[in-house]
Amino acid sequence: MQNCSVKPIALRVTRSEIVARGLALSCPNCGAHTLYRKGHYFQLERACSACGMRWDKDEASFLGSVVLNYGITVFGVILPWIVITSLVGISHVGIVAGAIAIGVIVPILLYRPSKSWWLMCYHLFFPDHLPENWSAERRSAELPPDE
Repeated sequence: MQNCSVKPIALRVTRSEIVARGLALSCPNCGAHTLYRKGHYFQLERACSACGMRWDKDEASFLGSVVLNYGITVFGVILPWIVITSLVGISHVGIVAGAIAIGVIVPILLYRPSKSWWLMCYHLFFPDHLPENWSAERRSAELPPDE
């Protein structure tokens, strides 16, 4: 068995900072509130205006936020709504109408948080993909750790 002497790099942005920044809807790299264009609820910036970190690594980079938004809406809100209103005795029409309203409103309200939470989850598992956590050589080459 070989003796591996690779030392882990010290993270400049810790996992607790990543979580705090994700919950605050901030850039996971520098903490600036630059995820969305000012005055626009649905327009995501291409990169952080403070540190230059890009959010969209590829075309499907935010597919996880869609799944997260859908999961919270269906299992965290609509399913409890159906169960509770069924137990209370509300009519089927009322239950369905409420579920449809929830299914439209909640995803819109979770649009911004779900994108930030997805960035948080990604960088929580891969903190070395944050430019601030790259080694000096990688920062100068502007390449992520796995490229």
